[in-house]
Amino acid sequence: MQITSEQRLDDGVLERRFTLGDIPGILWIPGSASAPAPLILLGHPGGLHKMYPRLVARARRSAAEGYAAATIELPGSGDRPRSAAAEEARADLRRVLEAGEPVSDEIVDRLVLPLVEKAVPEWRTVLDALLSLPEIGGPVGFAGGVIAIAVRLAVVEPRISAALLFAGTFVPRSMVEEARQVTLPLQVLLQWDDEGNDRHMALDLFDAFGSKEKTLHANMGGHTGVPEFEGDDGNRFFARHLK
Repeated sequence: MQITSEQRLDDGVLERRFTLGDIPGILWIPGSASAPAPLILLGHPGGLHKMYPRLVARARRSAAEGYAAATIELPGSGDRPRSAAAEEARADLRRVLEAGEPVSDEIVDRLVLPLVEKAVPEWRTVLDALLSLPEIGGPVGFAGGVIAIAVRLAVVEPRISAALLFAGTFVPRSMVEEARQVTLPLQVLLQWDDEGNDRHMALDLFDAFGSKEKTLHANMGGHTGVPEFEGDDGNRFFARHLK
């Protein structure tokens, strides 16, 4: 892991930008940490520069509770090389959404499944590097999306102890079946009026999760209208499972 920049934010949080191979990412470490901190992996839909204001706000909220937080740029997003197949699938998705047509399983599979196959091994490689740092001690949580990436991570990565998932992206039907293998504690956020999300698929996915402890928080409003209090609820969820 190569640190490319480091700065201390005004609340004392240490922000480190890094690269691991060709994977760019950001790590936030609480300024008050006196011992290795638990870690929360912050998922997002890609475009690290555009997503930064929301990500740093989430990281600072987590740091205030004593957690380190980290995120990476997804394959094909930001300054990373584009995939022609993914760009074509994304264009097809935009076309059917703008036309008010239903999104086919074929488009969702072309867009999401290759991303999951690439992103999950990268997340695991970055997790290896993060847990080798003296400031990070685990346990590990995952918060955010893309929810299909989070589902696969929850199945294959035993170091993740709990997950707070954002139901705001399309999920291949094959991954609804895969969700039955997920057994870790879950809290799922669903924006009821999210224009870019298949609500019924999100509910089917929640129903499929095999976890004994799973909670659904459904709020009225669109994709970016998650209530402020959900951040506090998320911290309480992680306090039960990471401390």
